[in-house]
Amino acid sequence: MRIFGIGMQELLVILLICVLIFGAAKLPEIGKALGKTIKEFKKSMKEIGSDNEEEEKK
Repeated sequence: MRIFGIGMQELLVILLICVLIFGAAKLPEIGKALGKTIKEFKKSMKEIGSDNEEEEKK
């Protein structure tokens, strides 16, 4: 299984490096913050798209 050209072995190495750098206790916090960031980014992109549609109608 490949995700973005990265195999399972590469994903495990990346995860291991993250655990070593941040520690196992910090990873859920980092994941939660990243999820919120992505959610806000998507929300703002939708708002920009709807603003552009409103301007085109005028």
